[in-house]
Amino acid sequence: MALVVFRRFPGSLCGTPHCPALIKHHVDKKLPDQTYEDCALPARKISPHTRMTTTLKLLKPVKYKVFCSPFAYSATQSMAYWNMGGRTRQGGQDLPEQHSLHYTARKVNNIVSIASSQRGLTISHALLGLEFSKASISNASTWQPGSLRVDEEDVEVFDSLEDTRVFLQLRPEYQLHSYTRSETCQPLSVSEGELILHKVTVYQNSLQPEVIVDYFCKLSTLPAEQQPGLLPRASFALLCQLSMKNIQLFHTEDLISILKAFVVLGIPRSHSILDVYETRFCHQVWKMSLDQLLLVADLWRYLGRKAPRFLNIFFSYLNLHWKDLSLSQLIHLIYIVGENREAPQDLMQKLESLIVKYIDLINLEEVGTICLGFFKSSSSLSEFVMRKIGDLACADMKHLSSHALVHILKMFRFTHMDHVKFMKQFGEIAPQRIPSLGVQGVMHLTLACSALRFLDERVMNAVAASLPSRVAHCRSKDVAKILWSFGTLNYKPPNTEEFYSSLINEIHRKMPEFNQYPEHLLTCLLGLAFSEYFPTEFINIALSPGFVRLAQERSKFELSKELYTLDGTVGIECPDYRGNRLCSHLQKEASAKLWNSARKDMTSKPEFLEAFSLLETMLGGPQYIMHHMILPHTRSSDMEVQLDANMKPLPFNRDAIPTEDVAKIRLKHVGVSLTDDLMNQLLKGKPRSYFKGEIESKASQKPMVLDNKGPLTMEGDHCNVADRLSTMEVADPCPPVQKETPLVKLAIQLTNRNQYCYGSRDLLGLHNMKRRQLLRLGYRVVELSYWEWLPLLKRTRLEKLAYLHEKVFTTAL
Repeated sequence: MALVVFRRFPGSLCGTPHCPALIKHHVDKKLPDQTYEDCALPARKISPHTRMTTTLKLLKPVKYKVFCSPFAYSATQSMAYWNMGGRTRQGGQDLPEQHSLHYTARKVNNIVSIASSQRGLTISHALLGLEFSKASISNASTWQPGSLRVDEEDVEVFDSLEDTRVFLQLRPEYQLHSYTRSETCQPLSVSEGELILHKVTVYQNSLQPEVIVDYFCKLSTLPAEQQPGLLPRASFALLCQLSMKNIQLFHTEDLISILKAFVVLGIPRSHSILDVYETRFCHQVWKMSLDQLLLVADLWRYLGRKAPRFLNIFFSYLNLHWKDLSLSQLIHLIYIVGENREAPQDLMQKLESLIVKYIDLINLEEVGTICLGFFKSSSSLSEFVMRKIGDLACADMKHLSSHALVHILKMFRFTHMDHVKFMKQFGEIAPQRIPSLGVQGVMHLTLACSALRFLDERVMNAVAASLPSRVAHCRSKDVAKILWSFGTLNYKPPNTEEFYSSLINEIHRKMPEFNQYPEHLLTCLLGLAFSEYFPTEFINIALSPGFVRLAQERSKFELSKELYTLDGTVGIECPDYRGNRLCSHLQKEASAKLWNSARKDMTSKPEFLEAFSLLETMLGGPQYIMHHMILPHTRSSDMEVQLDANMKPLPFNRDAIPTEDVAKIRLKHVGVSLTDDLMNQLLKGKPRSYFKGEIESKASQKPMVLDNKGPLTMEGDHCNVADRLSTMEVADPCPPVQKETPLVKLAIQLTNRNQYCYGSRDLLGLHNMKRRQLLRLGYRVVELSYWEWLPLLKRTRLEKLAYLHEKVFTTAL
């Protein structure tokens, strides 16, 4: 099988066309009172004079090997102690100095250095025929800080089976209920193996069960190079048949010994003999000890077989005997649960209570195993346990392995827990570890930061600096999640051009993977859109009818919202785009879903209901304000207000007029000056229900024309301003007056803390993009920030109205 590998050489680009057009809007903002400090991370620019050659043989990319394992944690770091020197910064998380890059909308034809003609030549993460290389794992107790030298060529090597089992080396008790390949046995010679197979053929009708077990155990000690040739042999197949025939006669220890032999001999997980043995173990569950049950579950894991029937009965057994689990049995069980990817939630709650019991005896690697097991099984941990885990990690984080660090961050991401001390220490040690982490580990660290809204520029800069040189090791998922994370945190690193160029270029080479996982391409494009990058070729593919159909049929996720968000964004920010767009049917369907969700969310919040009610009263009635999704594709709603040239509110919300009156009335523009007397009367007004009846009675009387040129005069002490502002005039026989064009359109947003980076007032990517698009459409954004509005809820009505009046009319000016 020929393998296509890219090599880069300095020089000019020969015989290759330009890359697809990329529409880019890049704006960096600097707060006037914000301090900056220099960033010392090196930024290597991609030379525009780069050419590629293609060879059909194995080649080593510069400084890195490509391995067939799709996993990318650094196995060499799994038990290493780290000596993290004092590279901490003073002054917390001051932003590093960035170069201001201001661009208008334009086409960038050469943002990537590798030409588009090479896109068809793809490097998959599951390449066949490449050499394996496993990093040796030593016992943690023998390692000291700084004793491990990281080999750059081994950074991307990760064994998904062995490298997650490092915790089993930390306690001798694990040997009682776990399997290890390091078990030494007397090797069997080839001639002895042939003799055993001959006896099986000759004495097949008289072999005793204990002899069959002995033969399996001996054959499993054949030299490794002889074992693959054993499986196709007819005599070995006969031995397997004899074991199934006599399976009822085997003791539990015999069954376990045969299962161990299957592991060593590499019996395929789909082999029919394993079905028979799983059934037999199901019958034996209630007769086995906890150590035996854990060992059997561990052997199924080694065989790559989930064995759901056995595990279901095992979990039922544990529901009655969970209190008997020792510390090592508990940790090993959680590992098995994670590898199985599911477990009964009532059992997981019981295991959590045992974690609390043993929490002070658990070491850091076991903490990582607990987090990984609960994360993989989609089982949550309580806030109390997560805080204890964070405290344990903080106590000695420099000795926490990179594996455990990644697993703990996964669980913080899953539970949406904020542990400030943990994240601060993580921000100090992560930049030094990132170069020695595989790209999958880097992806998980970056994704955890974005999910927790935690922006530490030291971490993000380290990711951006290390990734371009080894982007070929990324899977489509890694590219997608990294782009999403940087876009979500709304952060551009110092080497922005190099960073995005390398990742966008990798999208070209990963297109076959994106066809298999369409959700990853949409994640890439949305992350890029947050950062104001719009690769038009990929957008055209993503919005094509074929890809939309593929996304709906193949993906396990509902992607209509992602497609709609991408389509709406392109419609506003890429006016020159002439490619595919989402069909109107899908647009309406997604818009309805998003509106239902946004409306329920906002109307369930008391702070929103009070703001909307007060604005309605202040402006003069429901016709002067509308709660809706100005930009439905941005997934959140706003309160819209329109003002005329005199900064008076316009009655534009015709939906607020009763249906039976629509044909008889037209809205009368009313101007009101908010004076101190008027505010006092507002605060002393009657309940809304009283004035509703009064308005209805007056609507049938002679129409009232209100003067727009001065303050509204009050006829009595109990007159509410809302009554006057809501008064409508009966239409004359003549045609209705044309609707007045608003001079100012306001989008009033009530924000919450989840729209900002943690502990800051920097908007996250989606919400920043929404503001950007509202401005493009001519709206002025009025922000009722949570840090201003929520404290006001406890203040007087007059103070709230004064705040809203200042926000609305001062912003309009």
